[in-house]
Amino acid sequence: MAAAQSSPQGGLTLDQAVVRVQQQVGGKILSAEPRQLGRKVEYRIKVLTPEGHVRNIVIPSDATRTPPAAQSTKKSPNGGSKKEKH
Repeated sequence: MAAAQSSPQGGLTLDQAVVRVQQQVGGKILSAEPRQLGRKVEYRIKVLTPEGHVRNIVIPSDATRTPPAAQSTKKSPNGGSKKEKH
C-alpha cells in the first residue's frame, strides 16, 4: 500500500481520497485500494456509514484537490474595500 501513497500525475493520493470520503460520508473506512484503469487511477473506498450501511465509493485520482474551505478566501480586485464613496 505504500506505493499507492504517491500522487499519480499530480492528482489525488489514496490518503487524500480516504480523508475526502471520511469527511463527506463519516463512518468507518473498511478498505481503500487503488485501481489502475489504463493511464488513470481510481480509488475504491469501502466505508461503513453512521447508519450502518456499507458503501463502495469510487474517487478518480484526477479529482479536484481544492477543498471547499480553501475557496472561501475572498480577494477583491479593488483592494478589498466594498464601501461606497460619497
